[in-house]
Amino acid sequence: MANDISVSQDSNDVPMLSCQGIWKVFGANRSKFEQSGGSDMTDEELLARGWTAAVRDASFEVARGEVFVIMGLSGSGKSTVVRCLSRLIEPTSGQVYVEGQDLLATNEAQLLDIRRRKMGMVFQHFALLPNRDVLGNVAFPLQVQGVERSKREERARVMISLVGLEGREKFFPNELSGGQQQRVGIARSLASDPAIWFLDEPFSSLDPLIRADLQDELLRLQEQLHKTTVFITHDLDESIKIADRIAIMDQGRIVQIGSPEDLVLNPANDYVARFVKNVPRSKVVRVSSIMRNATSADSVGDWAVNANDRLAEVAPRIGESTQSIAIQDDDGVTLGYIDRDKFVRVLAGVS
Repeated sequence: MANDISVSQDSNDVPMLSCQGIWKVFGANRSKFEQSGGSDMTDEELLARGWTAAVRDASFEVARGEVFVIMGLSGSGKSTVVRCLSRLIEPTSGQVYVEGQDLLATNEAQLLDIRRRKMGMVFQHFALLPNRDVLGNVAFPLQVQGVERSKREERARVMISLVGLEGREKFFPNELSGGQQQRVGIARSLASDPAIWFLDEPFSSLDPLIRADLQDELLRLQEQLHKTTVFITHDLDESIKIADRIAIMDQGRIVQIGSPEDLVLNPANDYVARFVKNVPRSKVVRVSSIMRNATSADSVGDWAVNANDRLAEVAPRIGESTQSIAIQDDDGVTLGYIDRDKFVRVLAGVS
């Protein structure tokens, strides 16, 4: 990959977010790390210098409107990565680009402006201002930008309604449940209409039912707003539910990036395989992934299934069928066929 991204390209062709070769090594600064060849050092050599590598050579791109989930166990480096992407933590080595702009080359004032206008952030701890009501909390980022009161409160009311808290504008944080407080945090992060939405384990401290509700809320908001989203979690079920693509981290390294079905069907190593072994294939795999090409003996019967349907959604019909089933796109064009035997083998985990 090139070391720079030309901002003269069509804006739709430039990734919304890109990081290349990111290292975060605590105890080392950029010049010492790069001059000493730190990226080629073993763990023992790093430790001998008093350095601890939290993120190791992380590279990925996030497309406009994509939900990109970074997941891993505690200590895998996932939260450190997202802080490097926003420069809340300075990377030790590597590059970060926001819509083609080199984030690491910006000065303090430019960085602050990018964070205020292009980045929305939600963290596990709600960090609401206790002396401000819901309206004041949601409007706060716009106040920092210098937006006049009437306009910022108008925008805040729209966001409050969007997250289902209409009527609670005058409530203070201590008058809200945990789920409601996190909804306020979500509304606040969206108030400035950011280009990129960072969510670092935003639901992990909530009860399971509330967590599931907020995951659904996130999907609903994404359907409306189409935000470029980087979501951090240690929960595989959560990842599969909300992600377009997932990056799995282990000991500071990204070991695989792919769609949920990519990870389930083609794990890159034993670590990923152990992660996904209990995931029901029927809830992840789309019928288009296991269809075959048409033959002269095939014909479209009385019904067909959509290429984007998951196996669980079509299982009752395919299970009862005695013939191959046509797979069609949204326009009704037949793309291929699926056989009942193949369907059963995939569900059983047999290739």
